[in-house]
Amino acid sequence: MIATQTSPATELTELVDGVRTAVGAHAGWAETALLVAEQLRRHLPRPDVLTDEQRAGSPDRYCRHTLHVEPDGSFSIVALVWRPGQLTRIHDHITWCAFGVIQGVEHEELFDADLDLIGRSANHVGDVSGFAPPGDIHRVHNTGAETPISIHVYGTDITRIGSSARRYYYD
Repeated sequence: MIATQTSPATELTELVDGVRTAVGAHAGWAETALLVAEQLRRHLPRPDVLTDEQRAGSPDRYCRHTLHVEPDGSFSIVALVWRPGQLTRIHDHITWCAFGVIQGVEHEELFDADLDLIGRSANHVGDVSGFAPPGDIHRVHNTGAETPISIHVYGTDITRIGSSARRYYYD
């Protein structure tokens, strides 16, 4: 028997359908983040969901590529590409989020409300997590030589508001 591999478009369709189901449960933000993370875990696409050019990233800053925006604005799916040394500022979010790593290793630092460092994680390929405000202050960066790519699902139309960040903090 020959194994068949689904196309990137099919993978994305399955993820979108799964996220619709999770969001359709109309749960609170924290539970929705967990439900969406479970769908992302089940339907995490491969890096070829992006073109070669998109996967290369930019030498200037990390890149965001919008993969899907739900017509009613209830969620967006984006891919983030991190070249070596690139990072976000410390920030929190305007809504729930779930993310999964599809290439490389993404490093994350977690902070409390006083901006004290309370945790670090190295998120590897296949790692998936979900979170919701409050208590979602973090910074993401690439400390390695490889280019990590992660898929993020946000509980809003990210193209309309421009960013998932609610506030930026300075340490």
